[in-house]
Amino acid sequence: MSDSIVLTTGVYDLIKDHLRRKKTTKEEEEILLAQLKGAKQVLRKELPADVVTINSQVRIKDYSSNQERNYQFVPASLEKVKRGKLSILSDIALATVGNKVGDIIDWPFKDGEKKIEIMSVEALN
Repeated sequence: MSDSIVLTTGVYDLIKDHLRRKKTTKEEEEILLAQLKGAKQVLRKELPADVVTINSQVRIKDYSSNQERNYQFVPASLEKVKRGKLSILSDIALATVGNKVGDIIDWPFKDGEKKIEIMSVEALN
């Protein structure tokens, strides 16, 4: 995992609000608060292309199942799980947002701790 995550101010504020509303587990909350504390906030146009953010297509490898999956992270209001569009506040998005291609993340998902790697990130138009 990166030393510090990189977020747009909008995504930073979304995550802060999500935490204030107690929408995460205690373990997730602790990790996210620590990440936010050291996060680098940038304007959208300054966000590196290989960083996971809102409106991105992300390929993630799950080391526990040794499988790769694609995810689209969108604003919560546009979430359509059946179409593969997940809210930026979904578990998998929160685990990866602000991280970059090549980062390996240990995350306490609701179905257990998993090690995942960000394989690719592509901006959606």
